[in-house]
Amino acid sequence: MRRKLEICCTSFEDAKIAYECGADRIELCEDLSVGGVTPCADLVRSVLLNVEIPVFVLIRARGGDFNFNEHEVEDMLESIREVKDLGAHGIVSGALSESAEIDIEVTKKMVKMAGPLPFTFHRAFDECNDHVFALEKLRAIGVDRILSSGGLVRASENPERISQLVKDSMGNPSIICCGGVRSSNISKLLEIEDAVEFHSAASLSDSGVNAEEVKNLRELVHGDMGADR
Repeated sequence: MRRKLEICCTSFEDAKIAYECGADRIELCEDLSVGGVTPCADLVRSVLLNVEIPVFVLIRARGGDFNFNEHEVEDMLESIREVKDLGAHGIVSGALSESAEIDIEVTKKMVKMAGPLPFTFHRAFDECNDHVFALEKLRAIGVDRILSSGGLVRASENPERISQLVKDSMGNPSIICCGGVRSSNISKLLEIEDAVEFHSAASLSDSGVNAEEVKNLRELVHGDMGADR
């Protein structure tokens, strides 16, 4: 299966850089200082109108934990409906219980509302106490992808952690390797058998997505320059 590079973008400018420099997909959100929240409709609309690669939209009501109250869940379900109507290509979301387990009922509602778009369960997964159990629950719910660093700040610090997760998943759901992924350390993750999707903020400072970093990541992921469009 062909490898894919997903770039996390928080602005129209980030998205244009990611697209023009060879990203395969964009994860669109706002406010990375709290781990990302739902982007405004105007941002979603402008990105969808100006890039020609898939745009997956993060749906998260707020920063902090992933145990959402009833009002927050309703807001997120409505946000999923709205970005679907705008033309998003996929949804990134999820919820946990107070005991840091998958909130099965809420996540089911999210997956149903997202359908037929693919659904990625975000890094809340890494907070679960038992990753194998959580993986089985998400597979049963029908989640397509899981964004994970293997529970580490940087996945490259111990590639074996996420390698085991990739093995356990057997591609259902697919694991998107993330967690401080940069051109300087992605080679360790590219060695993982059956790991085919990689997620990066592609930033070298606080100034957002860096064009050269996207190009370098693209070259490493695909083995070619491949950035001209």
